Amino acid sequence: MNSKSHPLNRRTFLRGSGVALALPWLETFAAGSRAKDATPKRFLSVYHPDGVGLPLKSDPAWKDWSWFPRGGEKDFELTKVLDVLQPLRSDITIYSGLSHPAARNVHGHSNADQYLTGAPVGGSGPYQNTISLDQVYAEHAGDFTRHSSLVMSTNGGVGGPRGAQTQSFNREGRPIPAMNKPKQIFDLLFVTSGKDAAAMLARSKSALDLLIASTRSLGRQLSKHDQQTLSQYLDAVRDTELKLEKAQKWLTTPVPQVDTRNLHLDAEPKEARLYFQTMYELIYLAFLSDSTRVATFQLGRENGEGPHDLLSLAVGLGGAHGLTHAVKNPGGWQNLGTYNRYQAEEFGRFAQKLKDTPEPNGSGSMLDNTLAMHGSASSSFHLSRNYPIITAGGKNLGFTNGRYLKFGTGNEDNQAGAGIVSDAGWTGKMEVEELPLAKLFVTILQRLGVESDEFSGQTGTLTRV
Repeated sequence: MNSKSHPLNRRTFLRGSGVALALPWLETFAAGSRAKDATPKRFLSVYHPDGVGLPLKSDPAWKDWSWFPRGGEKDFELTKVLDVLQPLRSDITIYSGLSHPAARNVHGHSNADQYLTGAPVGGSGPYQNTISLDQVYAEHAGDFTRHSSLVMSTNGGVGGPRGAQTQSFNREGRPIPAMNKPKQIFDLLFVTSGKDAAAMLARSKSALDLLIASTRSLGRQLSKHDQQTLSQYLDAVRDTELKLEKAQKWLTTPVPQVDTRNLHLDAEPKEARLYFQTMYELIYLAFLSDSTRVATFQLGRENGEGPHDLLSLAVGLGGAHGLTHAVKNPGGWQNLGTYNRYQAEEFGRFAQKLKDTPEPNGSGSMLDNTLAMHGSASSSFHLSRNYPIITAGGKNLGFTNGRYLKFGTGNEDNQAGAGIVSDAGWTGKMEVEELPLAKLFVTILQRLGVESDEFSGQTGTLTRV
């Protein structure tokens, strides 16, 4: 193979025996192929339903198990819920005082649908959603990659109106089905089969076994740096592939019917943890291979049900949704905080992996060129206010991290969202004036290179970001 006659680009595959594997970017063959778009700008949104724990300041649990930090913009102190992110402190920003105006009176069980759209989809009237943030960017960046976006969730599919199991909605406001089977996602991203490839794969321990000869042939043309890059990439793909079978078992594990106060569980928690990590690994590989620059990952649906409720088994707790309704029980705030801590831990593990991976063109790490957002459209008690949001990375996109940004007024001591709410809706008095989350979305789009000053009816960017 001659590098001049067969230049590699982001759509190049390693081919052998009817199987093709997407390749990472390699400097050896990059001359002129990515001059206009040398460093990818990436975006990830991870959504966790049912909110977080925000005990009142008068509650003894407030000191350790309130989700929001204590302190000021730069001198903030992380509680036990987010202290797992301390090693990434200089790479993250925590936001409070943001929400979508159209959803502030909507019960949290209907919140997932509007998190990335800001559309007025609550209530019992006609349902009409709008385009989600990720898909606006996908329209901009999709031409550069094999897949315009990667849409994932633990439950899969679309769910139903006001019960979405996907974060992504197209220009017409229609939900984009989410994938939840690791093997399906892996094959979509990395394996394209020829006529006889399926049978060959069935007899092979690994799809990569069929590509070894091609790898060796390609390796002779690569620089030492690219040889190392390719070796690390193939090792990562193989490692992920080997996890798929075990992770797949998690999807068929029945949801146990247990009292949330009874921590004796039959299901094996390691499978839930493995599944979670495998899904994050697939996002990492998709970004590393430049198969896509946009991804969403929803950790279940609001109001529980389905595989999502099993994620909390990874930390030895009962159904995830039930934790939010049991905070008044003994140890309730700690149980919810422990689960929220686990979610933050896995998000931090993903961000750290991006940080540890240098961009091949010397433009910092993958995290520097990626904005990863982790959040929910509920705070405490399914209240649709004061969304708990963390962003990681984006240094080269203009984001300054290591901060706790409090917006709006009356939002001191993290009490926005700590009022009274029942399953029928908000029953207390809200004295907090919050800012539209859409302004942060406009900021994100502009930093990603999208020329826009409006999102979901809100114009202008969010200051101080």
